[in-house]
Amino acid sequence: MKFTIFWIVYYGIVGLSRSFKIQRPSSGGDLPQFRRVNSNTLTMFMDNDVEGGNLGPYADRPRVFPSMRSKVHTPLIFRILMGINVRVLLVFLLLGLGAIFYVGAKTSPIIVFVFSICIMSFLFSIYLTKWVLAKDEGPPEMVQISDAIRDGAEGFFRTQYGTISKMALLLALVILGIYLFRTTTPQQEASGIGRSTSAYITVAAFLLGAICSGIAGYVGMWVSVRANVRVSSAARRSAREALQIAVRAGGFSAMVVVGMAVIGVAILYATFYVWLGVDLPGSMKVTDLPLLLVGYGFGASFVALFAQLGGGIYTKAADVGADLVGKVEQGIPEDDPRNPAVIADLVGDNVGDCAARGADLFESIAAEIISAMILGGTMAQRCKIEGKYCVYFHIVSTRWLLYTERAPSAWFNFALCGLVGIITAYAFVWITQYYTDYKHEPVRTLALASSTGHGTNIIAGVSLGLESTALPVLVISVAIISAFWLGHTSGLVDEGGNPTGGLFGTAVATMGMLSTAAYVLTMDMFGPIADNAGGIVEMSQQPESVREITDLLDAVGNTTKATTKGFAIGSAALASFLLFSAYMDEVAAFAQEPFKQVDIAIPEVFVGGLLGSMLIFLFSAWACAAVGRTAQEVVNEVRRQFIERPGIMDYKEKPDYSRCVAIVATASLREMIKPGALAILSPIIVGLLFRILGSYTGHPLLGAKVVAAMLMFGTVSGILMALFLNTSGGAWDNAKKYIETGALGGKGSDCHKAAITGDT
Repeated sequence: MKFTIFWIVYYGIVGLSRSFKIQRPSSGGDLPQFRRVNSNTLTMFMDNDVEGGNLGPYADRPRVFPSMRSKVHTPLIFRILMGINVRVLLVFLLLGLGAIFYVGAKTSPIIVFVFSICIMSFLFSIYLTKWVLAKDEGPPEMVQISDAIRDGAEGFFRTQYGTISKMALLLALVILGIYLFRTTTPQQEASGIGRSTSAYITVAAFLLGAICSGIAGYVGMWVSVRANVRVSSAARRSAREALQIAVRAGGFSAMVVVGMAVIGVAILYATFYVWLGVDLPGSMKVTDLPLLLVGYGFGASFVALFAQLGGGIYTKAADVGADLVGKVEQGIPEDDPRNPAVIADLVGDNVGDCAARGADLFESIAAEIISAMILGGTMAQRCKIEGKYCVYFHIVSTRWLLYTERAPSAWFNFALCGLVGIITAYAFVWITQYYTDYKHEPVRTLALASSTGHGTNIIAGVSLGLESTALPVLVISVAIISAFWLGHTSGLVDEGGNPTGGLFGTAVATMGMLSTAAYVLTMDMFGPIADNAGGIVEMSQQPESVREITDLLDAVGNTTKATTKGFAIGSAALASFLLFSAYMDEVAAFAQEPFKQVDIAIPEVFVGGLLGSMLIFLFSAWACAAVGRTAQEVVNEVRRQFIERPGIMDYKEKPDYSRCVAIVATASLREMIKPGALAILSPIIVGLLFRILGSYTGHPLLGAKVVAAMLMFGTVSGILMALFLNTSGGAWDNAKKYIETGALGGKGSDCHKAAITGDT
């Protein structure tokens, strides 16, 4: 049992031991609170002035901006909770906690410990929330801009996740049908779990994973749209205070996302353990239980896929449209209030980099934890140590959970595997920072290439991105081999005397890398919050000294965002080996045939690998084309407004921000379906076709082998493609930021315009 739940305690202990160091805010009293102004009154006031043609410069008038919506769209579950009496809500909360701890106590003391760690993380996140929200929002003009961003982000989130929820319900019905008609495994038959029970368990886990992933995304966006204006206000006083607010706001989201991922898996595990009577005579063995949790990871992955697609298309299309027309054609600063696409750009930071990244890392943590549990259960079965666990209290979690008399030194080998994962995480952070921070040579070389034109900027950026794939691949290769070797030599052997700990070693290394996820997600949330803060400062026309502070935070945020994506890629690469092994174990369990290797010398299997690699390029092409088409609509709309409203440039007419928001929102929802369907349907179609072919040729596992090759080749190609795109994109962005500091001609120069092209 301890091998199946080792991950969760290891994760909790390492994460909690590195908790954020709390610091008191900088000295000096907060500025007095400003009263909110009714947005409808302001909208009528500004519309009348526009019609009368008597708008003076923004600097001479109250700087106010109408909200994108007349009311805030809060998710139904939150509206219901807010409508319940506080005492009643507290009673339900206590009853829920009591039920959770009761189920945990019936399962294992270790699960109770896990629940306690997760609840502590939630309490810490509440403290961070109260600290951030206690800060002032600044003057009315900042509040109005922030409200417009908030309403746009929450409106898009509501529409996007409404679409995703409908697709998830449809897929849940498909999963139910598949599980009702497929064969059961010997383990299920021995434990008395029929097809219908297995089907409903999987569907319930799928829906729970999808809901939790959606909540994780909402939490990321909720905090970012409230922290941005507070960072802007704090930047008027000091860079230190602005930095603290942005980091702690990101920390709130990180603690909630990581805590939800861990406690969600733990609750499912404990509930199934008690409900199914695991380890009782004639019931399911504890080592088989993780197979029932795969639906949770798939539900989280499904939501994260479409959240990333929709949010990514939104933010990149708005960013490209705003920069190409605003900066290059009109020569106005970034986030200038005269740019009709500026609000859409700022909204995109929240729905793309905050909501989508929260769902993405939630999915990564949940899916890879479940895969590690499956491998741990398989190893325990082969070594005949399931059900035998003695708790030895130690400072070191691996000694506590993984000590066994059959291999007394195995715990130390697995501790080293975890250390390999942690070192890998830091290596990825350093490599990404080296290639994307303008303090280092690669970005400065890229900026210098901009001085000779747009073409040389593109060439230099592409070459930088291609080069940046080398070091991460070497790091991942060393990590996988090291972790596998450490697990292989741990002393754990099966009945035939063969070492069996290698794969579990890679699983522990993956958990070691993911143990830093809370800090990485904090850095990721810091980026869009700082970016939004800079936009609010620019739009509200604050002094140049304030903008300098937010520009510095924004440049740091670009690096942290690239670092987070690099971390996500690295963890996926490290986990790909373990996910692939977990896939083969599940196929073997359901097919009731051994499935230990995939031979790419078989023509059909090799074709499956080619199809997997091709899918990565086709998926990327469709995603880029979606951004391009949406960006063209934004560019045309912004150009139209500048032509039809010439007073915009002289601050005599107000841009129609809502039109650009509507364009990117509608287009991103429409465009996300095609690439998402490709990723979901391709393995199913390929598997069915080759399974039918295998049934005629006497190879019953041909379909599974082809899909295995497809997934592995696709994962390898996807890792390289993602490294290239992520690093080159971050480098192009910071090359532009470096020039904007005054280097190589500064803002408005030909060099700057070439850098903007690369950034888009």
